[in-house]
Amino acid sequence: MEEVKTHAEKLECIIESEQFLNEIQDMDILLERLLSEVRRITNADAGSIYINEKNILSIKCAQNDTLQKMLEEGQKVPFSFFSFPINERSISGYTVLTDKLLNIPDVYDIDEEKPYRFNSQPDLITGYHSKSMLTVPLITRNKDVLGVLQIINRLDASGNIIPFDEDDELYMLHFAGAAAQALERAKLTRAMVMRMITMAGLRDPKETGAHVNRVSSYAVEIYDRWAFNHAVPYEDRHKFRDNLKIAAMLHDVGKVGISDSILKLPRIFTPEEYNMIKAHTVIGAMFFSSIESGLDEMSLQVALHHHDRWDGGGYPGEVDIQKINIDNIPSLINQHPLSGEDIPLCARIVSLADVYDALCSKRVYKDAWDDDSVLKEIAAQSGKQFDPEVVKAFFEIQPIIRSIKLAWPEN
Repeated sequence: MEEVKTHAEKLECIIESEQFLNEIQDMDILLERLLSEVRRITNADAGSIYINEKNILSIKCAQNDTLQKMLEEGQKVPFSFFSFPINERSISGYTVLTDKLLNIPDVYDIDEEKPYRFNSQPDLITGYHSKSMLTVPLITRNKDVLGVLQIINRLDASGNIIPFDEDDELYMLHFAGAAAQALERAKLTRAMVMRMITMAGLRDPKETGAHVNRVSSYAVEIYDRWAFNHAVPYEDRHKFRDNLKIAAMLHDVGKVGISDSILKLPRIFTPEEYNMIKAHTVIGAMFFSSIESGLDEMSLQVALHHHDRWDGGGYPGEVDIQKINIDNIPSLINQHPLSGEDIPLCARIVSLADVYDALCSKRVYKDAWDDDSVLKEIAAQSGKQFDPEVVKAFFEIQPIIRSIKLAWPEN
C-alpha cells in the first residue's frame, strides 16, 4: 500500500476518493474501495467495515497487508463472515450506540473503566497482533448509523506501529461522512436489484438471495484473479468488477417471463420444457436493451449469454437485440451459435460461477454434489463448457470460493 505523507497529499486523496466513491454502484465493491482508500490515507496496516442490520453488526469487508504479504502474489486473504449484537461491550458496538469516534492506542491495554473490550479471537486465529485502532461510525444525513469503519495499526515510515493522531481522526470523520452518503446510495441500488431478483424468485424458487449473492461474489473474485493473470491494470479493473457484481446478480432475471408451470416442476425438464426455459436468456436481455450505461450493457451480455458454451454448444448464441419481441424469441435461439472469446468475458465468468453454485446446491430433483465431484466436473468442462482461462482463475482462488460459500448459506 502506497503511503500518503503530507497533509496536502492526504487532502487531495480524500477529494479524489470522494469523487470515485460516488461513481461506484455496488455496495460490496464500494466497501472494499472505501476501506482501501482510508487505509492508504492514514497508512493503516489493516481494517474492517461492519454494517448495521437490524441492530446486528455484520462484517462485510476486511483487509490486512501483513497477512496479505505472506501469500503468493495474486492471492487474497480469506476472512470469516460473522455477526454480533450491538452493545457497548464491543468496540464497534459502543461506537454505534454513542455515535462517537474511538481512538485506542493499544487494544490490549484498555482502561478497565471502559465498558468495551477488544475481541482477541481473530488475532489468535491468524497470528496477527492488533494494537492501535481507530473506529468511526458511518452516519447518514438523517442520523442513521449504517455501520462502522475500523482501521488498525497505523505504521510510521519505518513500518513500526504507532497510535493514530488527531489528524487521522479529522481525516476519518470527514471521509466517513462522505462514505456514508455513498453507501446509502449503494444500498438503494442493492435494494432495487434485490426486488428484481425477488420477482424472478416468485417464478423460480432457486432464485434466492443467497444464490445470487454467492454467484455474484464468485464472479467478482474469479474476475480479479483472471485480471491478475492477464496483467490488467489495477485501475482498469474497478469499473468492470463494479458492473459485474450487479450484472451477475441479475443473470436469471428473465425467468420472470417463464411460466410457473415450467419453472416449479419438481423434476428434470423434458426437451420441450427445456426449450421453453431457454427463452429466459433473451427475455432477461430485453430488460436492458435500451443501453444507457456500462452496467446496462454488461447486464444484457450476462443475461443473454451466461448459458453459451466455450465449445459453441450452448444457447442462445448470437441474437440481434433490436429485433426481439415476445413472439419471435423461440425463433432467435440457437440460430447463430457463439463460442470461445466471441462470448463476452463477463458471461463466461458468470457461466462458471452459476454452474458451480448449482452443482453445490440441493434441488428438488437432486442432492448437492460433494466438493470433490464438483471440482472434477468443472475441470472436465474446461475447454468444453467453460473458458480454460476462467477455469484456471477459479481453481487458483479456492480458499476465497470456500469462504464465500460459508458466508451465504442457503437457509
